[in-house]
Parts: sequence; structure tokens; C-alpha cells
Amino acid sequence: MSELVDRHRSVVAPVIGFDNDVEMVSGQGAWLTGVDGRRYLDFATGIAVTNAGHSHPKIVAAARDQLDRFWHGGGTFRYESVVALAERLVDLAPPPIDMFFFMNSGSEAVEAAVKLARHTTGRQAVVVFRGGFHGRTMGAVSYTTSTVKYRRGYSPLLPSVYVTAFPHPFRWGMDPEAAAERALMELRRLFRHEVPAEEVACFLIEPVQGEGGYYPAPPLFLEGIREIADNAGIALVVDEVQTGFGRTASWWALDHYPGVVPDILVLGKAIANGFPLSAVGSTKDRFGKWPTGSHGTTFGGNPVACAAAVATTEVITEFLPHSRQLSEHAFRRLTELKQRHPTIGDVRGLGLMIGVELVEEGRKPNPRALEAVRADCAESGLLFHPCGPEQNIIRFVPPLVITLDELEQGIEIIDKAIAAYESA
Repeated sequence: MSELVDRHRSVVAPVIGFDNDVEMVSGQGAWLTGVDGRRYLDFATGIAVTNAGHSHPKIVAAARDQLDRFWHGGGTFRYESVVALAERLVDLAPPPIDMFFFMNSGSEAVEAAVKLARHTTGRQAVVVFRGGFHGRTMGAVSYTTSTVKYRRGYSPLLPSVYVTAFPHPFRWGMDPEAAAERALMELRRLFRHEVPAEEVACFLIEPVQGEGGYYPAPPLFLEGIREIADNAGIALVVDEVQTGFGRTASWWALDHYPGVVPDILVLGKAIANGFPLSAVGSTKDRFGKWPTGSHGTTFGGNPVACAAAVATTEVITEFLPHSRQLSEHAFRRLTELKQRHPTIGDVRGLGLMIGVELVEEGRKPNPRALEAVRADCAESGLLFHPCGPEQNIIRFVPPLVITLDELEQGIEIIDKAIAAYESA
């Protein structure tokens, strides 16, 4: 353990948890280097943030160039990088999104998106989906149900928030279509018993649940949500904070759901490859109903972060075809591991957003296996984050720029770690 760890513990509040006590001094591509010179494959990517890897030269150059000009605006004047980024996102966004504004974090963007929905619909109720993660500020945590630890001790939370089911086929022991039908039935039941549809401002949903367990929404479910929203005048707010910017081997997770269009789109995490930035997208018509000054930010749309984000979109565009090849390889190999290891109950996800669920007999979540495997992997030079309410799921999110050999190296480390756990 380095001397930095002791210093850290003496002055930095312990409310933020860390996976291990390794001190890192540099990163390049898919690799991090510790203070002792050891190298680690980074399959955590800062919780699905550094999709373009560490220290990509194009992103470094863009940030440095803006840093040499100025690095803060604060809404007092206009500048190129924020406009260039908005133009780029409009080109990339799923229709009908054609305008953006910028915040600093995913939580802030979620808060702003819900405010936009409430203001423009004239309604107050928000419907969220069990297992979703939307942030930890007081508004965002009111919408978060991925695990109770994020909510414990903070009541009362925001009123007029209603929670309904999200399909979890593996956990429910159902095929995706049956799980989707069950979840849609629960939503209709919510409207009969708890809140009338005509009082709902928005649905807030992740197309692939992140913290909740890396569950992709079955197409039937998202299509049903879109149809219900259309019929009831409800805004569909799609949280692509973790799923966006190539993480699912497409620009957006919504690309995997043709015909499902968002009314409001929430972006963050990988948008600037690690610089603090987030965004809310919608139509010019909807934004036009939100009066100037009714929302704001001091640091959102930071010039340096926006310049880095423009460069990030260029890098991701270059690597998207490569990420699809990586995804095919990863799913094939992880499925092979599942066939050999009884500890692996399920492999699911989209693109390079893959959940590997570790279980005991009877599909029971196995967090002990996760901790043993994670420690073994770290010792062997591979870092990853867990997810799921029981913290029993390997969150497999390597950078999109990783090579096929590096990807395979990481999978082999996971294979050996699980084998070691099973033979212990």
C-alpha cells in the first residue's frame, strides 16, 4: 500500500468508495500504470467513461488547444467549442432531437430533463423503472432504484415519483418477451391504481439498465412504452448517460430499437472521455417552451470539456466498426465461459456493455464469487467494476479502442479467476 493511500484516508471523506488501493500514475489506451510500474488492463473505464481509452492524442490536443485560449465561460459570452459540440451532437442524435444544452454530470442532466418535461407538459408525476440508476442528487436519487443503499437515510425524497417494473428476464426466469409483457402489465396496473396517466409528465428510463444489472430492455417493452407515451401525452425521457457514445457498439442504445424515438435525451459519462460534461437534448419546439433563465449552470458546457468532447466524437466514429467486431468476440467467448463455469448464470448486454452475472445454485446471486474474482483479476492485472443490487455482476466495459489481443487477454484473466474460485 502506497503512502498516498494513508494521506487520502486522512483528508478525503470516505463516502466515496474505491475498488482497491492501487495508486495510478498514468494511462494510455486500454492500460493504466501504477506507481510501482505495474500495468493494468482497464475494463472499468472510470465507470463506462473513457470509451476512447486513456490519453488519446487527438483528445489531448483538442483540450490543450482550448486551454491555451481560455477555460471558463460561465454564460457571460459565447464561444466556438460549445457550438461545435452542439452541432456535432445534432448530426449524431436520434431523431427528432435537434437542440442541446450542457451541464456537468449525469445527475444534473437528469434533473434538468425532468424539469424540462414537467414545465413543458404542465404535469408533475414522474414514472421510473425498478432497477434504474439516474444519479445521487436529491432529485436524481428519487428516481434511482438500482439498490436501496443510494436511498437509505435520505427520506423524504421527491413526491409524485412512481416506480414500476423493468423486465429482468434472467432474474424472473422468463424469456424476454414474457418479461416485457409482465412489465407492461404492471405499468398499466400503476395507471389503474396509483396515478392517472394524464397526470404523468414523463417516463424516465435507461434502454439498458446500468447499475441495476446490465439488463437491455426487450424491444417489445420499449416499443410498448413509446406507444403508451404517445397515447397519453407523456414525454419519453431516455437516459443514455452510460449507454451513449459507442458503448453499445452504436452511437446510442436506441439505435438497437428502430422506431423508438425519445422526446428528451440525457447524455453524460463518455461524452468528453473523462472531462466533466453532460447534455440534455430535445426539439427546438420543446426547448422553446422553456423560458430563458428558468434553468441554468455555472460550469456546464465548459470550453475545455466541449473541445475534448468534439474530439471524442471523432475518435468514437473511427472506432465504432472495430467495437462491433470486439463485441462479437466478447459475447462468443463469454458465452463459452458460461458453458464451462457453473458460477456464470447469465451473459447479457449490447455492444461492449456486457453483464456477466455470478450465481450460486438456483440462480441465487453470488457476491462472494464476485469479490473473489475481482481480487484475483486485480492481482493478475485486470480492473473492473461490479454492478447489480447484490453486487454479483461483472461490469464488462473495456474501452472501444482496445485491441482484439488485449480484449482476449482480459477474458482469459476472468476465465482463470472464475476457475480458481470454483476449485477453491
